[in-house]
Amino acid sequence: MDEKYNVFSFIIAEDSEGERLDKYLTVMVESLSRSYLQKLIDEQCVTVNEKKVKANYRLKIDDEIILRVPPAITPDITPENIELSVLYEDADVIIVNKPKGMVVHPAAGHYSGTLVNALLYHCAGNLSGINGIMRPGIVHRIDMDTTGSVIACKNDYAHASIAKQLKEHTIVRRYHAIVCGVLKDDEGTIHTLIGRHHIDRKKMAVVSNGGKEAITHYKVIKRFEKYTYVECILETGRTHQIRVHMAHIGHPLLGDEVYGKKENRYHLQGQTLHAKILGFIHPVSGEYIETDAPLPEYFLKLVNIL
Repeated sequence: MDEKYNVFSFIIAEDSEGERLDKYLTVMVESLSRSYLQKLIDEQCVTVNEKKVKANYRLKIDDEIILRVPPAITPDITPENIELSVLYEDADVIIVNKPKGMVVHPAAGHYSGTLVNALLYHCAGNLSGINGIMRPGIVHRIDMDTTGSVIACKNDYAHASIAKQLKEHTIVRRYHAIVCGVLKDDEGTIHTLIGRHHIDRKKMAVVSNGGKEAITHYKVIKRFEKYTYVECILETGRTHQIRVHMAHIGHPLLGDEVYGKKENRYHLQGQTLHAKILGFIHPVSGEYIETDAPLPEYFLKLVNIL
């Protein structure tokens, strides 16, 4: 059986004790949806301590989970003629100003309308293959409801160079955001570890140990009565870093219903966060390239309202 299946195994640690089996697996195997994992559990493709269990089984310390996933049928990722706001393009790289609501790369539930679908059409399929057929050209990503600069690579040489710069934290990434509350200091640095939230494993959180170093610098652009317009400069690039860090200091992003308040008085679609400045060393020419993504209309209107 295992020869045809992809096999995952997990040993339950103390911080996962009491968690539902299906919820735990959804976090640990992010490429699979919870409903699909429940289907695999029903089909007895999951065992705990070599026994068949149900999706609502509550995990215990040292439980051994074996998950056997049938070989996936990879969907065809179709090039789509979706208009792109191109900030810079040459034979090696392309930088686009991603709109709000657009997913960067295909995944379960999003096999069309993504940035990758648009890039495949725009670049006539000429994208790097390092990250596989589901993420051609993609070196980094931003959240669906975050707008702004995303760089994609057209060949593997460029991809390797940009990935190295990201790893070494030499790429310039400046974000604009509106946060809740009025920041007291004009500027500051948030330096923590970021890891999985100990209860909600789909969220990230500032942790005392076991996480990855995360550094965000911020500067106040303008103060309003109840909010602050800030620039956030990433020194590292952890998942949800700005959203987690600003919430950690008591100033979550306006519109961020995951890390902030549930209220949505301005009818926003997710967090008010825009990747404005992106600077890097060109993989071939060695020249420093910097792009500035114009703020989206909703952001400008919100600033005027505030």
